[in-house]
Amino acid sequence: MASSISVNGRDYRWPTDPVVVVCVDGCEPDYINQAIEAGSAPFLKDLSQKGTCLTADCVVPSFTNPNNLSIVTGVPPSVHGICGNYFWDREANAEVMMNDARYLRTGTILAAFADGGAKVAVVTAKDKLRGLLGHKLQGICFSAEKADQVTAASHGIDKALDLVGMPLPSVYSAALSEFVFAAGVKLMQRDRAEITYLSTTDYVQHKSAPGTPAANAFFAMMDRYLAELDRLGAKVVLTADHGMNAKTDAFGRPNIIYLQDALDGWYGAGAARVILPITDPYVVHHGALGSFATVYIAAQKIADATRRIASLPGVDLVLSREAASERFELPPDRIGDLVVVSERLTALGSAAARHDLSGLDAPLRSHGGVSEQRVPLIANRGASSLPTGRRWRNFDAFDLALNHLS
Repeated sequence: MASSISVNGRDYRWPTDPVVVVCVDGCEPDYINQAIEAGSAPFLKDLSQKGTCLTADCVVPSFTNPNNLSIVTGVPPSVHGICGNYFWDREANAEVMMNDARYLRTGTILAAFADGGAKVAVVTAKDKLRGLLGHKLQGICFSAEKADQVTAASHGIDKALDLVGMPLPSVYSAALSEFVFAAGVKLMQRDRAEITYLSTTDYVQHKSAPGTPAANAFFAMMDRYLAELDRLGAKVVLTADHGMNAKTDAFGRPNIIYLQDALDGWYGAGAARVILPITDPYVVHHGALGSFATVYIAAQKIADATRRIASLPGVDLVLSREAASERFELPPDRIGDLVVVSERLTALGSAAARHDLSGLDAPLRSHGGVSEQRVPLIANRGASSLPTGRRWRNFDAFDLALNHLS
């Protein structure tokens, strides 16, 4: 057994205690702060004294797939290739979900440790991530969403519902995330894996602001499971794939820029294509509206389109492919000619007719931009020899857990 494993240019020490890295989907740092203030998260409160509490930057676009894959590879999308939940596949000449492992350009920390002989367990809320997180992984990897369909041959485990002791949760519920935590605790009790990765869903955060009863209840639930993992002797590092903000005006009405409609009005239908990388099969709680979009448009129109889009109220940035690739560490062949980022209170859409907002039963909250980039990076142990002046990223979670914690 090696003393360390090298993955994507980084060395990770072999764990002496079980390591659990948790990605809390949509965890704006203020959710934790407000839950602590309300007395809902006593375990997390104690970590301010005995643990390690940092604030980090996630990957932009601040969406689920690119950030989860950055966390489990330790590198940005420019290396691993996953730059959204959804993109324009030039080779296939089609708009497709980026949840197939064929789009992944590098290996994961999870698979590398499993290849080195470690027990590895992965539990994700939504099944869209399972194939990517479990790429070439010899270990347990399943989703709460489809926990009733697991098999030992395909997922490294069977009878997951019996193990966890919970019914199959709805994909649109806080219970989906609770199932992830409950599974993590049960697997730690049963298998004591060297490496565990848990990834939740942001259903609650899309509907409830920090400090609201629903948000505090969610973090109280999470706090109990984190405390149990701590009692079981695990090193626990918590981070997030992105933050979350309201995308509304003062009356709670959605603030939306429909980019496809604007471009069609300027240049005619078919002259430009807008891709929204937030798009996934679970659009009820956000209507496929986020704060990051890419635009495909003819070269001779790029300068004019840049000027026009930048003039729209609520737009924060309009960058060329080259500038966006450099600034946000993205693979240039998988983004458009232009990248558009909206400001904190504004969401970007394609055409109004393509968005069904009937499922929004609360004011629109979403993510994707620079305004949702700051996320927590918290551990249940103290850290030694932390580098000074370092810009911490959420994809430093395994580095923190394996190389720096006491």
